[in-house]
Amino acid sequence: MRAARFMPAYPQFEAPFRAFLKQVPAGGRIVVFCHFDADGLAAGALFGRALNRIDPSWVVEVVPSGKGENAFLTPSAHERLLTLQPAALIVTDLGVHAHGTLEQYGVPVLYVDHHIPEGNPPAGSTVLTGYGLNPVPCSAWLAYELLAAEADVTDLQWVAAIGVVSDLGDQAAWAPLAAVKKQHTAKWLKEAVAMCNAARRAGEFDLGLPLRYLLHDDNPRGLAQDEKLAGYRAEVAAALAAARKLPPKFPPQGPAAAPVAIVTINSPCQIHPLIAQQWISRLSDRVVLCANLGYLPNGMVAISGRAAGSLHIPDLLRAAFARVGATPPSNFAHGHPQASGGHLSATEYAVLLRGLGYGD
Repeated sequence: MRAARFMPAYPQFEAPFRAFLKQVPAGGRIVVFCHFDADGLAAGALFGRALNRIDPSWVVEVVPSGKGENAFLTPSAHERLLTLQPAALIVTDLGVHAHGTLEQYGVPVLYVDHHIPEGNPPAGSTVLTGYGLNPVPCSAWLAYELLAAEADVTDLQWVAAIGVVSDLGDQAAWAPLAAVKKQHTAKWLKEAVAMCNAARRAGEFDLGLPLRYLLHDDNPRGLAQDEKLAGYRAEVAAALAAARKLPPKFPPQGPAAAPVAIVTINSPCQIHPLIAQQWISRLSDRVVLCANLGYLPNGMVAISGRAAGSLHIPDLLRAAFARVGATPPSNFAHGHPQASGGHLSATEYAVLLRGLGYGD
């Protein structure tokens, strides 16, 4: 257990975190469901390594989210988690939603997150969110502080730093970051972040490789220097270079007719958010949508929207469906006002295009 002299960064979370842990029986299985980006993988790995320091009898399994999965609205995701027979579930860096996850099956659920909450989950859940704090901690930062109040996890600061650097940069206000950079160097931390992101953006979607490093190594250099991950990075760079040459298209009525532009790509790589982000500096007066026709199976279209100004992307997308008398699927047009999107079937995408003014 942690020495009494440790001063928790978030004392308001100590009691609810301990109350959640008390629900896990000796020998129970805790499943950690985490996002597949660098922050999510780092947060998942922190729980994966540190929970056994609180109770060595627990069985802990870290499960990253899959391509196209919504933690709250994808039944197959819940089925995958249930097959692991969890005594408790930790959901981290995947948001907080009124729909919940496994509460309906009697599984205690803990949410550790920093995104805008979309309602309160059902009874049986505990929500520990950094949203609204100043500064807002990313999920790995928050996970580290929760665990550090219960066990000695100073050797895992480099894992937390990968999430912090990924989401907040290497000048973030996380107190241990300066010491971690001095010990491991900012170079290796940034390279480790890049490799985590390469794994999830590459067509292979090989999350197990960076996760193994985060779960078992004692420094970031192995992750940063992995040759297979370097190959994924090169694949993503080549896909980006090709996609950056594709121009956006505006509604047929002309650029002034609707505050939207669409870039259409066809790539197995998760580069659509990067392409959308690239264009908003040049199209700052509108929403830029990047539609990737090759990322998901079964003809599904992955859409990332970005906006540099005050335009509200979820509202714009929902209004486009309403304009043609339709309703978007429940897992579409969430997220942040300036960063939103989701996944649509080919038929739903055609409806969206009509609603945005791209044809009748």
